[in-house]
Amino acid sequence: MDIDMITTLHSDIINSHILTRLDGPTLASAAASSSHLRRLCTQHHLWTTICASTWPSLTHPLAAHLISTLPNQHRSIFSDSFPSLHPSALHNNQNPPPSPSPELISAVDIYYNGQPVFSRVHRTETQKGWFLCSPLWIDILEPNETVPTPLKFAKSEDDDDWLRHVQENLELSWILIDPSLKRAANLSSRRAVSARRHWLTGEAEVVYAVGVEEGGAQCAVKVTCCGKSGGEMQVREVSLTMEDLDGRHVMGRDSMVILQRAMESSKRKKVDVGEAKERYEKFCDTKIERREMRIKKEKAMDTLAMFVAFTVFVTLFCFLRFYVCV
Repeated sequence: MDIDMITTLHSDIINSHILTRLDGPTLASAAASSSHLRRLCTQHHLWTTICASTWPSLTHPLAAHLISTLPNQHRSIFSDSFPSLHPSALHNNQNPPPSPSPELISAVDIYYNGQPVFSRVHRTETQKGWFLCSPLWIDILEPNETVPTPLKFAKSEDDDDWLRHVQENLELSWILIDPSLKRAANLSSRRAVSARRHWLTGEAEVVYAVGVEEGGAQCAVKVTCCGKSGGEMQVREVSLTMEDLDGRHVMGRDSMVILQRAMESSKRKKVDVGEAKERYEKFCDTKIERREMRIKKEKAMDTLAMFVAFTVFVTLFCFLRFYVCV
């Protein structure tokens, strides 16, 4: 429909019959079409409905209160959280890091076949010693807590097909909100980049990952699923960690700097599942290569140290023998 024809319609008709049927990206595009549509498309109730249907966790009172403090409320949270982060090169950023926030708020949603099966909001205190001096680790579930799902836990003979089904149909969103910075970011790839069995327990480990710094750190969310063969599949762990290219877990203090800069500087870009998997696999391959190079370097240093020690020993032995003979 032509833009001029739309503007001739009554605003109530546009609101009730057109705008309420649009998803977030389409509504944002419509807002950029004309000043008249921008005024209509930026109405608070439209974005509230879109955010609630996309991320049910944002209806939680804590999340709703935080969103009310953002510059454009639900429009702000949508623009920050959809789609996922696209890592940017931050090494040329000369701006000082933002002041550390006293807390981070996680809004997590798990979906199966596009339908939400679990939602939770979690508060993490970031100025405690255990957070600052330990690797970043945010666990959404309580100890011994499990979340039921509509899936059946696979029998061993159906393992490959079942893991493929889980990877394609179990989706996750992890929105991290910084109340002080008044910014947010989605730290999940939405679709899983990896699904495998744990070699010892037989539990399914589903991984969602997104880069938060070009050539640097990556955030990974691991969902661990358990259950009896042929019975109900349950989720027993949903945790967020951050790793660098050397395979080291990033400490809480350093992760805050990386996350805040990513929230402010990184682009939000829609990435298909194939590209997300490729980036994850490249990150894992790079970690392996760097570890192998580090092992080779350490072996070379050990060999050199042994050679130097042997040379010193021989020299000292010859000197002492000569001294005794004299």
